Amino acid sequence: MKKLRPTSLQWQLVRKLILLQAATLFAFVGLIWFVLFLLEPRLLSDNETAVEAVAGAVSRDVSGNLILRDTDDMRAARQNYPNLWLVVRDQAGKTLQQGNVPDAYNDGHVGLPWALDYAFLRFPMHDLRPDAILANRPTDAGRVQILTSTILSRMETNGVDVTFQLSLDGTRDASGQIDWMKIGPTVALIIVAFLAPFFIVMGGTTLVVTPTVVRRALAGLVATARQAGRIDIDNRGVQLPTANVPTEIEPMVQAFNNALSRLGQGYDQRNRFLTDAAHELRTPIAILRTRAELLREDPESGRLLKDIERLSHLAQQLLDRQVLDQSAGAREVVDLVEFARHLAADFAPLALAAGYDFSFEPAASSVLVNIQPSQIQQAVTNLLRNAIDHGGGEGIVSVVVDAKGGLEIHDEGPGIPDDEHERVFQPFYRLRPRNSGAGLGLNLAREIARLHGGGVEILVGPWRGARIRLQLPLWQSTTPGAKPDAARQVG
Repeated sequence: MKKLRPTSLQWQLVRKLILLQAATLFAFVGLIWFVLFLLEPRLLSDNETAVEAVAGAVSRDVSGNLILRDTDDMRAARQNYPNLWLVVRDQAGKTLQQGNVPDAYNDGHVGLPWALDYAFLRFPMHDLRPDAILANRPTDAGRVQILTSTILSRMETNGVDVTFQLSLDGTRDASGQIDWMKIGPTVALIIVAFLAPFFIVMGGTTLVVTPTVVRRALAGLVATARQAGRIDIDNRGVQLPTANVPTEIEPMVQAFNNALSRLGQGYDQRNRFLTDAAHELRTPIAILRTRAELLREDPESGRLLKDIERLSHLAQQLLDRQVLDQSAGAREVVDLVEFARHLAADFAPLALAAGYDFSFEPAASSVLVNIQPSQIQQAVTNLLRNAIDHGGGEGIVSVVVDAKGGLEIHDEGPGIPDDEHERVFQPFYRLRPRNSGAGLGLNLAREIARLHGGGVEILVGPWRGARIRLQLPLWQSTTPGAKPDAARQVG
């Protein structure tokens, strides 16, 4: 299977934005073309062409009268515009007319002043008389005024005449030069007004579409970031995919994956070391216990046996703590009431021997939880040991199961101060330094509960002693009304 090549975030954005701008321009041009197509326009360039042709052909005869030479441009103009008519006059009043001059222009100059350089002559919309152009041009006959048009009536047009013309004139000083300091702001305003629609359309389109383009371009990176957010100590072996990550980000993702691998390897090496150390400790501890039991019975040997027992318990808890990350068997659907009942029966003799009364308070009906039984048994065992060891040797030790998946251990000892509720869950933290405990029981119970999606907390209330609650998630069937094939009965 061919490996997907990561795409460049930069070029994705550049390419898509360029395509967006191009599409907008095409749409803009297409809209203009569509409007012009509906109006069927004819660009009004014919009359200007005729003016230039006439200006190049005007001359004088030997008598000084105005004549029109038969130049190439004039022949082309007459061929292209059969209805061409013209009126030429000089400053002395001499006039030349050719073609069928409309009645509206029969007087030749229609009263227009000689100083007029260029003008479009137009009539109201309802008037059918033709538009014309008046131009003052230098020719071989001197400067003349040319009045011309290529049509005799507006009825000859097939659509709308559109004129594109840009003229700039402004305040002039005494020498005739334009005063740009005065007209500059106005010119700038005109330019802005001319360009503003284009930039508004382009800018608006970009602002609306760009966020979507960028969001889609970054979708792979966002998905990778979400996957990174789900990595924790329990699934540290996960590697972030790079298939949908931009090339600019890929080195960082690869470095992150390499860092995860190194951290995972270091974590595994540390766990193996601690596990091996705990295993190695068990052998000399067993030898010490055997030899201590052979000693003659006296107070010192009894204290020695207690110390060896404490050391053995610590080694076992260290071992238990390290194997939590390893699979300890499949989970099973268990009736928490029966599960706790058997554990209570196992610990009742120990509690009674330590001077306590013991009680078990089950829920009214079965409470099904999906657990790894040996791990939960270990957690409950630690909580019960804590209650027996730290309950003061009097009162009642109780095991309570409720319908919400909670299992509580109650004692009537000195309790745990409110400000110590979080610290007692830290590894090797002991509420009373002289205590014989190792400081791992509550920490181990909380870690086991966390791995099951539950938790351990110390309840606060007016009662005497400590109440610790182990909360486990209830079993949820994917099929409404379904029941497990067989809820495990712990015996």
